[in-house]
Amino acid sequence: MRNLLQPVLQSLWGLTKEELPELIGELESLKATAWTRLMEPAAAPDQHDELLDVKAAAERLGVSRDYLYRHHRQYAFTRRQGRKLLFSVLGIDRHIKQRY
Repeated sequence: MRNLLQPVLQSLWGLTKEELPELIGELESLKATAWTRLMEPAAAPDQHDELLDVKAAAERLGVSRDYLYRHHRQYAFTRRQGRKLLFSVLGIDRHIKQRY
């Protein structure tokens, strides 16, 4: 894991003080995502997960596609295939249950 973070640590010294708050924000986002994934209960083996595209996921979440594109990093159920964003149905359902 340390090898994964080594380039970030090296590039840290090349950043200006004005760029550091943005870096800290990105690190906090990564940390929150890691904690969310850690706290997720394991999916039951009999549950079949399906991946939705942005349009279907936005409808299911009740948000616009634009909002989902801009905020996809804050959702632990986001998956990426190349440049394409996909969203776990089971993850969306858990998110909705926790929210309401």
